[in-house]
Amino acid sequence: MLRSDIAESELIAQCKTGNLKYQEILYTKFYGFAMGVSLRYSMNREDALEAVNDAFIKIFKNFKDYDTGKPFKAWLSTFVINTSIDKRRRELKYQLNIDLGEAVMVLSSSDTVGNLEAQDILNLLKLLPLIQTTVFNLYEIDGYSHEEIGKMLGIAASSSRVYLTRAKEKLRKLLLIRTDNERRSAR
Repeated sequence: MLRSDIAESELIAQCKTGNLKYQEILYTKFYGFAMGVSLRYSMNREDALEAVNDAFIKIFKNFKDYDTGKPFKAWLSTFVINTSIDKRRRELKYQLNIDLGEAVMVLSSSDTVGNLEAQDILNLLKLLPLIQTTVFNLYEIDGYSHEEIGKMLGIAASSSRVYLTRAKEKLRKLLLIRTDNERRSAR
């Protein structure tokens, strides 16, 4: 039986050779991380699990292309994000029927969103339309540019900006509603 405390570099080197036992260890070691990423782009746990499994299959098929000079988690994260988005793309394209080329961006203070705790944001994100959640995650959490997001989702960069602005505005409104409800229940 193989040890699960193998150095990451040795684990990756063995996976590059196609060793199934080491691939299983790698999967087990990075499963939680991959699920955390996928859950931000999936509607439910089952979709996230399917995307994670598909991403690992792609990773194992493409291990020869992995540059060991770069962080493995970043490479893994790219596969998980892209696979999760590909899985959701069918639903997204039905939500992208609106032409946002002429949309006006809503400008307001970012203090409200800036003061949220990470878990609060993640909980509130579940209440937003899928496209807004996806753009918010890609831009604010994963650091993609609007141009990159546009290419990934098949939308214009300006549409990505509008979706992000709308997501932040809805988050502010949801936070105000939640804060109001908390004040009322405290009375």
